[in-house]
Amino acid sequence: MKKYLAELVGTFVLTFLGCGAAVSLGCDTSTVAGTPAVIGTAVAFGLAVVAMAYTIGGISGCHINPAITLGVFLSGKMSAKDCGLYMVFQVIGAIIAAALLCALAGCDSGLGANALQKLGETGAPVTVTQGVLAEICLTTIFVLVVLGATSKTNGATNNLAGLAIGLSLILIHLVGIHYTGTSVNPARSIGPAIFAGGDALNQLWIFIVGPLVGGAIAALIWKVINVDNATE
Repeated sequence: MKKYLAELVGTFVLTFLGCGAAVSLGCDTSTVAGTPAVIGTAVAFGLAVVAMAYTIGGISGCHINPAITLGVFLSGKMSAKDCGLYMVFQVIGAIIAAALLCALAGCDSGLGANALQKLGETGAPVTVTQGVLAEICLTTIFVLVVLGATSKTNGATNNLAGLAIGLSLILIHLVGIHYTGTSVNPARSIGPAIFAGGDALNQLWIFIVGPLVGGAIAALIWKVINVDNATE
């Protein structure tokens, strides 16, 4: 039970600090003036992952993301039972975090929720296809980094896995915030969407399907390129 609770706590921290930073910094992807807030939000998500990796990594592996959990499961590194329960507790942690943010900042603050953004000065909206594609591609990269960085075949370097994963998440946010607000994590999207409503809730399926598909693709890629699956 402790590993499930660790996932709840870790996802709570990721959602509260990452989405909380987006709210506090007034993250706005539609203007050049919003660039510092975008960078700050990206860094917040990455540092939250680093902090949790070294806090609960030894307890649960610090997935704090259903897409990562799916990738790990499809890679044969965890049971179906653990996979399902990890996801349930991750979502619960994100919902609690979003509820607290709602109490602190108000549900009309946006809560750092994911939604399709607008492109450039013309304000052309990101299409559903573009949003799904962005989430699949970015999640594939992110989960692949997780699988590789934590692999036993990396030897002593996997001691730095938490740092590598956190830094990669910063890069992924810097790219993806412009298109979708960057989810790559269904739990992180579900929590805020429940309280924010509107587009965040209507488009929630994008931020569930896209990351889960990306996690599955990453697992497939890792199985193909991993030099020694027998040691995993």
